Amino acid sequence: MSEDFRQQALHYHAYPVPGKIAIALTKPADTVNDLALAYSPGVAEPVREIAQNADNVYKYTGKGNMVAVITNGTAILGLGNLGPLASKPVMEGKALLFKRFAGLDSIDIEVKHRTIDEFVDTVANIADTFGGINLEDIKAPDCFEIEKRLIERCNVPVFHDDQHGTAIVTAAGMLNALELQGKQIEESVIVCLGAGAAAVACMELLIKCGAQREKIYMLDRKGVIHTRRDDINEYKQLFANNTDKRTLEDVIEGADIFVGVSGPDLLPADALKLMADKPVVFACSNPDPEIKPALAHAVRDDLIMGTGRSDYPNQVNNVICFPFIFRGALDVRASEINDEMKLAAVEAIRQLAKEPVPAEVVAAAGATSLAFGPEYILPKPMDPRLLPRVARAVAEAAVASGVAQIELPVGYMQG
Repeated sequence: MSEDFRQQALHYHAYPVPGKIAIALTKPADTVNDLALAYSPGVAEPVREIAQNADNVYKYTGKGNMVAVITNGTAILGLGNLGPLASKPVMEGKALLFKRFAGLDSIDIEVKHRTIDEFVDTVANIADTFGGINLEDIKAPDCFEIEKRLIERCNVPVFHDDQHGTAIVTAAGMLNALELQGKQIEESVIVCLGAGAAAVACMELLIKCGAQREKIYMLDRKGVIHTRRDDINEYKQLFANNTDKRTLEDVIEGADIFVGVSGPDLLPADALKLMADKPVVFACSNPDPEIKPALAHAVRDDLIMGTGRSDYPNQVNNVICFPFIFRGALDVRASEINDEMKLAAVEAIRQLAKEPVPAEVVAAAGATSLAFGPEYILPKPMDPRLLPRVARAVAEAAVASGVAQIELPVGYMQG
């Protein structure tokens, strides 16, 4: 990061007022009568209505349009465990994205705790305030246990975006890339470099899309995760391959897919050369990918590549799914975000990438043209069609799978 950009970022967050979000009033508060309706004595009437029927909270308060973005700051986007307070700019940024892309109000909550039990208790005890809970920047393997427990205890959807948002966008882009390469996911050999929350979630969702577990090779800092290792947690154990292969070079030879969720420059050019014809490489370490696109394309002229960066083609960016998933889930009061809803989001995103791109989206992306192909396998975040397409697909899946508490509103997200 250049010093100039660093100063721009600091100035952006500090001025004209500190931070990126604020509270806005949705009702007038100009007269004595306004105040009487907003607070005492008028506020007593919706209180009574909600006390008689809890569902009335959606009629008289903003709960149904409110998402909490909650973290403990133990895995701040590429920066590590810097604590809850340091994570606040990231959580405010997530709230900004919810509002900008899906019209959802969002508030950031940074939790200081000593144990997983304390964190779970804190979040579970405040969950009913919100329409949904977005967990963020929580280290693995704690994040798996935290999400699991909160899903069990909360009556609103709980979604760890670092896991599932990453997985959904990865799956959508991967299926499109494989289609362009003339390959089937069921037959593809996959190498996953990284074994944290995003890696596990990505591989599990790819399996639900058709990938074969036995054809997945996952690596952590000690090398290939295999069945004879006794130093792996229960989540890595799911990907322990019965193999004699031990290194990246061993497993990448003849592989069709590389997914990197690890660190910079960890995929050597010589290893990339070993992959099968027409490989797909998603090098998603941020800010620096596992292999730089220029180097990758210099080594292989037959690959399709994605990264986590906006200055390269095919950015694997969570913002093209998580705001719209919550929009659809909240609009039918889903009790959870289940696999059916995630897969519906995958399909909606991947199909949108195949459609002609509006001129205003091309201009906003700073491109001269965009069309489905090796350098355009995922929609751009500013594509206004994402909101209606993904939200509707998710809402319909929630209704069909039985987790919606109300029916889809008539004409929802159409036209």
